[in-house]
Amino acid sequence: MYSSIRHYTTTPSDAAAIIELVKLGDINERIGGLPGFIAYYMLDCGEGVVTTVSVFEDQAGADQSNAVAAEWVQENVLPNYSISAPQITAGEVVLSA
Repeated sequence: MYSSIRHYTTTPSDAAAIIELVKLGDINERIGGLPGFIAYYMLDCGEGVVTTVSVFEDQAGADQSNAVAAEWVQENVLPNYSISAPQITAGEVVLSA
């Protein structure tokens, strides 16, 4: 299994609005439709920090999820909100409980 974790920073009010966009939007279907998809999570880390986690069977799927997420942010978030480019941490899942 491979995972890609994306950390975004914005203002607290924009974070709340972006979280609602994600809940109502099609990002779940876009990432969920990629080959090897296992799971997608979104975390509200507070103080304007939003983190997403994509889990895939292989590295190719995890890498592709980054491109899909970037495209979705470009189309749906950047026209109306200010958000940082994501800090991305990715790698092989070596333990799952």
